[in-house]
Amino acid sequence: MPEEIAELVSEIKRLKEDREALILSHYYQRPEIQDLADFVGDSLELSRRAAATSARVLVFCGVHFMAETAAILSPEKIVVIPDPEAGCPLAAMVTPEALRARKEQLRGAAVVSYVNTTAAVKAESDIVCTSANAAKVVRSLPPGQEVLFVPDRNLGRYAAAQNPDRRIVLWDGYCYVHDQMRVADILKAKAEHPAAAVLAHPECRPEVLALADGVASTSGIIRFARESAVREFIIVTEEGLLHQLRKECPDKRFHLASPKLVCPNMKRVTLTKLHQSLYNLEPRVEVPEPIRERAVRAVERMLAIS
Repeated sequence: MPEEIAELVSEIKRLKEDREALILSHYYQRPEIQDLADFVGDSLELSRRAAATSARVLVFCGVHFMAETAAILSPEKIVVIPDPEAGCPLAAMVTPEALRARKEQLRGAAVVSYVNTTAAVKAESDIVCTSANAAKVVRSLPPGQEVLFVPDRNLGRYAAAQNPDRRIVLWDGYCYVHDQMRVADILKAKAEHPAAAVLAHPECRPEVLALADGVASTSGIIRFARESAVREFIIVTEEGLLHQLRKECPDKRFHLASPKLVCPNMKRVTLTKLHQSLYNLEPRVEVPEPIRERAVRAVERMLAIS
């Protein structure tokens, strides 16, 4: 490690202790950010673990809606994000105004909101879901009730396939990183690595998921790889997950399905930005209390069935 990087890492660790802070990193962050974090995981998992600690400050290395989720669950803590411009295009595909208008058209429909949404959208929702429990959340709703699934159409289709008796209206949103994957990409990767099993995230298109040996959330992909007897895998999700997969399963081989599987927003956080956010305790992420109160109810409804 170059001397200047080592000094920066040392200063970050010192500031973390001084500020009584926790550093939280999503799986899609740069390897050096993941290695410095106290916890590495998916967005909701990180927020729940952080809420259970005595830390005064939460530094969320991820995109903006993730830091908002931490603020929803930990209103008494200071929540900062190293780069406030780290947004999520999927989360931006639904606004609270547009959701309210759609709810007016579908009177009586239950709104299931993916955790990849803003706090204001969660506040307009009946219940939140993750990529790991979307089908279970839909199944928990009263039989016969129409469901409006927001905003990821691919995850919604995946949940609908496991709930064929439900009428599910899909919002026309998508994660561009996962949605760009095509059957040809998977067939090419399989031809290059014929012994490898394919593990895909449910934000991918249905025809891509149909070629997978396993479909799971980020945490689920790690668990599948760790517990499987298979020694080689093709990974169909953002490339940042490879770092944790290789750490957890050093005796196995992992191949990214396509070099296109990179989210630039997730890579905006750097060591320098992390240092500055700890030093200044800025930029802060705060959720107005009326919105937080409604959003946390939607999250708690999900936690009650998980």
